[in-house]
Amino acid sequence: MQEIPINTVTSANVVLELIYRLKIKDVMTTNLITATKETTLREIQQIMRQEKITGLPIVMGKRLIGLVSMDDIIQALDKGYIEEKAQDHMSRNLIILEDDMPISFAINYFDRYRYHRFPVLNKDKELVGMITNRDITATLLIEINREVEELERRTRRVEGGILSNELFTYYIMKNDFENAGHASTEIKKRLKSASIAPQIVRRAAIASYELEMNMVVHSDGGQLIAEYSSDRLTITARDSGPGIEDVEAALEAGYSTASEWIRSLGFGAGMGLPNVQSVADDFTISSSPEGTTVEVSINLGAKEEQNE
Repeated sequence: MQEIPINTVTSANVVLELIYRLKIKDVMTTNLITATKETTLREIQQIMRQEKITGLPIVMGKRLIGLVSMDDIIQALDKGYIEEKAQDHMSRNLIILEDDMPISFAINYFDRYRYHRFPVLNKDKELVGMITNRDITATLLIEINREVEELERRTRRVEGGILSNELFTYYIMKNDFENAGHASTEIKKRLKSASIAPQIVRRAAIASYELEMNMVVHSDGGQLIAEYSSDRLTITARDSGPGIEDVEAALEAGYSTASEWIRSLGFGAGMGLPNVQSVADDFTISSSPEGTTVEVSINLGAKEEQNE
């Protein structure tokens, strides 16, 4: 399988911004070709050949009940049951995505499971799309061109590139994956519009996104506060609980208390707070059952390494 040549840490800033902002519904294919459980594997083979696809979802109405892949067809040909119905040989234990998830979820899924495609369901558990790595890269190429044009326009409008004293507060909801990444995207836009060095924008992007996602995934909700001055960005993440039982352990790479559901979404690797701490010039954290507060400062005028 061709890998997606991007990731959520080292990609260019414009790509990172799109990864966090775009939803799966913005990228997925909605012109679906499906079959029913009564369709024979021979018929499915013919559909795949005609439509030039390598996987076909099996549905009952709008409900996804299985999937037949090219590997299933090859096996049916080899073992002589190509005339049998899909219901007897389709894959039933499917890994799915939801249309409101950020595409960062899909990128993590492709990297983790090594599949060619994933079905996409809506909030009513209806099949609404399919997503492939080609869908992601094609959409990103189009959106990158738009972002570059917009960046050029913003750059022409900025005078001096100096940030004034500003403070913005973003309210973060528990499990609000639909809006996950909004605050970090706005922070990156503000820094880029002020012509802050790309290496510093990258550090701020990592810190703000990890803090925002930590609140979405692990907390009961809270606030992400971005305070700008001419030479410094301070990001404060303040939630309303349930707190971190062992703060010292949480700062160690790989430590995680994430549920199986969160892990299935591609999160919970235990790198959130360590990543934040690694990109911050100053870092403090305090936690109790009433809530956790993390404060991060990044020097906007710091001299970066030449090869960073």
